[in-house]
Amino acid sequence: MSHPNEHVLVVRRSLFDSLGAFQGLNTNVSHYLPHFLNGENNFFLPRDAAETDPTHKQIIPYALFHCQGKLLHYVRGKKSGEQRLAAKGSLGIGGHINSEDAEQSSLERDTYLTGVEREINEELRVGSTYQQRIVALLNDDSSEVGQVHLGVVHVFDLATTDIAPNEAPITQLEFLTRDELAARRDQLETWSQICFDQWDALLG
Repeated sequence: MSHPNEHVLVVRRSLFDSLGAFQGLNTNVSHYLPHFLNGENNFFLPRDAAETDPTHKQIIPYALFHCQGKLLHYVRGKKSGEQRLAAKGSLGIGGHINSEDAEQSSLERDTYLTGVEREINEELRVGSTYQQRIVALLNDDSSEVGQVHLGVVHVFDLATTDIAPNEAPITQLEFLTRDELAARRDQLETWSQICFDQWDALLG
């Protein structure tokens, strides 16, 4: 799918390498995130170019929704914006921070948080109150998708399961226990597998 008019937030891969590149999850958020959200280090690139350019990493919020020991799970429909992940099970809601988010806020970190809120509101209708926390960074260089993205893992602790899809690609949405997700692990997208395998580190 082409995105001719979209510009997305990126950092140079060389910055990630200089800070200490890793594979999988890293919970040392304070070491990395301030550098990635520093306006001297990030900028916007056309999405079509960024999707095939591993010299840059697109900053992607990846939100997990947790309620009473269960995580939200859904299946990406065929109309998903990222066709390389279509039909995969997912635990994460999120997407790109784009140049329009920067127009809605004045501070660098606020641009990122504006993008997080926009992405969630586009994809979900959340009726529950919640508390939000950033718990980890996520990197997977083993796939073409992962090589050009860098995840920021958020956990939304919900008071209730009052949540519903707001877009057609969000299908089969339900809260599942750890055991139920273990039975579906092989059908999850790679980022969700990584998060599931670190359940205690993220939700403890």
